[in-house]
Amino acid sequence: MLGLFSSQKRQREAFEREALPHLDALHGYALHLSRDAADAEDLVQETYIKALANFASYQQGTNCRAWLFRILTNTYFNLRRSRRRQNPVDFDNSPDIELQAAENAQDQGIYRPIDAQLLDGVVSAHLTEALDSLPAEFRSVLLLADLQDFSYKEIAEVLDCPVGTVMSRLYRARKAMQKKLLQHAISEGIIAKAPVDDEGVVDLDAFRLRAKRA
Repeated sequence: MLGLFSSQKRQREAFEREALPHLDALHGYALHLSRDAADAEDLVQETYIKALANFASYQQGTNCRAWLFRILTNTYFNLRRSRRRQNPVDFDNSPDIELQAAENAQDQGIYRPIDAQLLDGVVSAHLTEALDSLPAEFRSVLLLADLQDFSYKEIAEVLDCPVGTVMSRLYRARKAMQKKLLQHAISEGIIAKAPVDDEGVVDLDAFRLRAKRA
């Protein structure tokens, strides 16, 4: 009995050592993902309850952060399905050109990583509104990439999908964010009015050519 108690104590200490440092990051992710403070608290609490209950199956010293984010993400999407808040969206049949373009997705006109824009304090309210308007499948991959700095491979593990799907969703999410933020950025004088394509997205080649001539 004493040995069992000692083993449980060591496991609890290991859990606290590996899992608790990620509490703030998980809460921030949950808040952006659920868009509701109460839901975010519930998601984080449920994540830690599940993680502790299954900690024996976790290989200590590996990527605990990605493991916790996967639990939270699965918990959120299960909750979302049960509440039938939104219809499922299929992002998996994306043209190959989008997968190629995803490699350069950071260079998307006015789009910059979310954390940088929030720190600027310039478009934070509009950024949050634009982010909240994205479907959950878009929002989750964007948050994991830009706020949590996960790699494509890690995001694929968190979302349990192919890396190619991650790249496509991230490209589409960034493109959608750019389109939503463009008019605000122009109206506020953050950027000069730029040529746009048929989808309302900045035509970078035309923009750079005009900048060189200016």
